[in-house]
Amino acid sequence: MATVDCVWAAVQDAPVRELFPGIRLRTLWKGDNGASAHVLEMDPGSRWQGVDVHEPGPEEVFVTSGVFNDGVRDYPAGSFIHAPAGSSHVPQTTTGCTLFLFYPEG
Repeated sequence: MATVDCVWAAVQDAPVRELFPGIRLRTLWKGDNGASAHVLEMDPGSRWQGVDVHEPGPEEVFVTSGVFNDGVRDYPAGSFIHAPAGSSHVPQTTTGCTLFLFYPEG
């Protein structure tokens, strides 16, 4: 039986990119087909500038801490959100939050 090497990453060691003031993206993994996994850190009172449109594919979100708001409702820690391709929202938080993001199609 062949073994497959797993890929792993530690959040604290992942490169950090500031997307907007108070919003940081840490890329954990990128697949050959465009899929990717990230951690998004949002400081209290931060807000996405403009509208976040999910293209070309869906976005999967798991709120690991704090309270995330998509512009319509609050999602506390432990919430899972599936945003289909073509959907959009305005990510924001009053309390601060950390999200795990997965893009299965890029």
